[in-house]
Amino acid sequence: MTTHRPLCRAAAGLLLIVLAACQGGTEPDQVPRFDGIGAGEVIRFTGTEPFWGGQVEGSMLTYTTPENIDGEVITVTRFAGNHGLGLSGTLGEAAFDMTVTPGACSDGMSDRVYPLTVTLSVGGEVREGCGWTDSQPFSGPQAP
Repeated sequence: MTTHRPLCRAAAGLLLIVLAACQGGTEPDQVPRFDGIGAGEVIRFTGTEPFWGGQVEGSMLTYTTPENIDGEVITVTRFAGNHGLGLSGTLGEAAFDMTVTPGACSDGMSDRVYPLTVTLSVGGEVREGCGWTDSQPFSGPQAP
């Protein structure tokens, strides 16, 4: 039985190393919060198939579609995560969850390049789009 002890000790040591590596050395309260979009900035967003868009100003989000050009205004909660923003609310009776992250984005229909990517889930239906702010504008034509 003594021949298994060195093997058990080596396995236990390897397990501790693996567990320590999984921890990443960062405490949960030390995770950096995304600060790429200021709390006072207006975020504008657009998507296709189906067409949708709008803007977020503070805790108020206006969501537009071709059927509702004026848009529907909802209240959202803002969460600064590790790599972007999360915005959550309710559109009608459906859950509305949007993430805004840095990254070059194309709407596929214009020559614009947007600085933000937007992922939207409305009632479980996921949509992809692009976003911009005044301090992070899109490049390309103003009126494509």
